[in-house]
Amino acid sequence: MHALLRFASHLPLPVLHAVGVCLGGVGLLRGRYRNRLRDNLRTAGQYRPGALWPVARELGKGVAELPKVWLAPLARVYALVRSVHGWEHLQAAQRQGRGVLLLAPHLGCWEICGMYIADRMPTTALYTPPRQPWVHDVMRRGRERSGVRTVPPDHAGVRAMLTRLRAGEAVFILPDQTANKGEGQWLRFLDAPAYMPALPYRLLQRTGAIPLVVFARRLPWGRGYRLYIEPMAIPSGADAGALAKIVSQALSALIRRHPWQYLWNYNLFRRREGMPPIPGDL
Repeated sequence: MHALLRFASHLPLPVLHAVGVCLGGVGLLRGRYRNRLRDNLRTAGQYRPGALWPVARELGKGVAELPKVWLAPLARVYALVRSVHGWEHLQAAQRQGRGVLLLAPHLGCWEICGMYIADRMPTTALYTPPRQPWVHDVMRRGRERSGVRTVPPDHAGVRAMLTRLRAGEAVFILPDQTANKGEGQWLRFLDAPAYMPALPYRLLQRTGAIPLVVFARRLPWGRGYRLYIEPMAIPSGADAGALAKIVSQALSALIRRHPWQYLWNYNLFRRREGMPPIPGDL
C-alpha cells in the first residue's frame, strides 16, 4: 500500500482528481453510501435535486489528492496553493504577540491548510489517530514533515496547545466533529443540532487567542487550491458558549458558500448513547 501511495504522489493533480471523480461515481453505486449522503444533506438543509453527484465527485477528489499532499516534495505541495486570501490576519496576530486558533472545517483540502501555514509560522495540530495503523503513520509523517507539531486529544495535548497559544503560536483544529461523551456541547450547525467539541472555545477563553477560519478551496480541473483565512467578529468578554455559537455560524456560512466540497459522508448529526439532551433553544 505504501508503494501505491508513493506512486500516486508522483502523478499530476489533474490526473489524481480525475481518478477521484471516478471513485466518487463508483461510490454512488452503493446504496448505503448514497443514502448516507442524501440523509446528511437533508438534515443540514443542503439537499437539492442533482446534489449527490457533485458531492460524491468532490469526496472522491479529496481521497485521491491525499498521497500528493502527504508524500510529494513539499515545494511541489506548496506550489499547488495558487493564491492566499487573508494572510494579513495572521500577520496582525503575530504583531500583537497573540496566539491564533486556526479552525478548519472538513471542507475542501483541509490537510494542505495546516501544512502551508506551519511552513511559515510555528503550528501545533490536534488530531485523533485513525483506526488503521498504516494510515496513521502516513498521515502523521506527511503532516509533521511540514513542521506541524501533532498532539493527541488528551490532557498532555491540551496543555501543549495552551502553552503554544500563550506563546503567540498557532494551533490547528478541525472543529466540526462529533464530540465524545462529556466533552462537547449542542450547537446549531447548518440547519440541525450537532454535538460538537467544546475544547476550541475553552482554549480561546483561557488564552485570548484570535480565532481564524481557514479553508483551501479545490479549483476545477486539478488546477490547485485557493487558501482563505477569514476573521470573525468576537465581542469583548465573550464566554466559551458565545464563542462556540459565533464559530458555528461562521463555519455554517462558509459551507453554504461551497456546499459540494464538504465531507458529507461524515455523520456529524448522529445521536449517540450518553449524549446530553438537545437544549430547547436549538
